[in-house]
Amino acid sequence: MTARLWLVRHALPLVAPGICYGRLDVDADAQATQQAAQQLAQALPGGVLLRHSPLRRCVQLADAVRALRPDLCSQADARLQEMDFGAWEGQPWDALPRAELDAWAADLHGYAPGGGEALAAMLARVRSALEEPGPADTDRVWISHAGVARCVHWLRTERGKPATAAAWTQAAPAPGQWFIS
Repeated sequence: MTARLWLVRHALPLVAPGICYGRLDVDADAQATQQAAQQLAQALPGGVLLRHSPLRRCVQLADAVRALRPDLCSQADARLQEMDFGAWEGQPWDALPRAELDAWAADLHGYAPGGGEALAAMLARVRSALEEPGPADTDRVWISHAGVARCVHWLRTERGKPATAAAWTQAAPAPGQWFIS
């Protein structure tokens, strides 16, 4: 059996639409979290290695899954956090300076939006988590964020090429959903 990676996105965050909330530590909707946990707990095989982002919206889902599946253990992993948008965090996307958004689009790989984290740094930390050795026949589950799922896809398909805005079109799981890779 070949091990799989389950890329699970936290449930719908409690943040107003149109707000930049990458590393902003917000809660997720409790009912949506419980619903996602029930679906995930039923779908997961036994013996999976479960890791989660330390941000509250992911911890909520990890805790809810473990409450339903006491056979599973989970561990926080900072490498699974969403991108840090620095000073942009908590700001409406449409209020951000156009020149800064343009600079980010021109250098998606190397520009640190809002003075936070460049995509190159995020790709490096996600690569580190992907390359962590583990049992070859044991599925891994990451309860994380859309950006992390996109990074995994990029790393597996683009093989280390610098990301450009035009090429950064990877799909991500909807809130409370997952992809299996």
